[in-house]
Amino acid sequence: MIRTRTDGDVRVVTLDRPEARNALRPADLTDLRTAFEEPEAGRDPPVTFLRGAGDAFCAGADLDAVAALDDPGAFARRGQRVAAAIEESPSVVVCGIDGPARGGGVELALAADVRVATPRATLGEPGVSLGLFGAWGGTVRLPRVMREGDALDFALSGRVLDADAALRTGLVSRVVDDPRSVADEIAAGEPDALAAIKRRMRDRRESGTQEAAEATAFADLHDAHADEIARRRGE
Repeated sequence: MIRTRTDGDVRVVTLDRPEARNALRPADLTDLRTAFEEPEAGRDPPVTFLRGAGDAFCAGADLDAVAALDDPGAFARRGQRVAAAIEESPSVVVCGIDGPARGGGVELALAADVRVATPRATLGEPGVSLGLFGAWGGTVRLPRVMREGDALDFALSGRVLDADAALRTGLVSRVVDDPRSVADEIAAGEPDALAAIKRRMRDRRESGTQEAAEATAFADLHDAHADEIARRRGE
């Protein structure tokens, strides 16, 4: 169900179960985690583009699998590890949301570095209607991405946001016809700079430690690109 291919400086990871709107079963979660932790031939392109096949991004967890769970806590932890693998990938992860994203699909998107929607995208956390909630890191990441009040409204109501509403609340950063174009745009940057920006913005340590690391990373990049900086001074 998980397909990967590398196209220049962009690795494309596709959720490929369109007949089920790319709903995720336990084995699919394992394969998706492997796709982010063990890239082909040990190579991590600077940008990874995460997408869904067909007319949906991801319907979340497969409800047949959820109904049959013997250990729901273990299933939640499995999903959390997948989201962590996306978030911690050395590659910048751009998530392209085309069509519906629900539940766990939203949580995968939350773990990405950049979320881009098409005008057809809709996003919702319907778990509350089943007496559940998003437990693949959703309660942790959602209020980091959206304002806390918007995050609570979104999760507690189970309402569905269209692309424009997702943009207004910060759940996505752009609405474009072709999300892959955003991955290509980002991949045009210097790979070491992209990686450094991601590491710094993902750093959850206290601010003084973060700022020291930021200064060190800036100095390292300055040294690495000194010739290019000098060449472009007069532009």
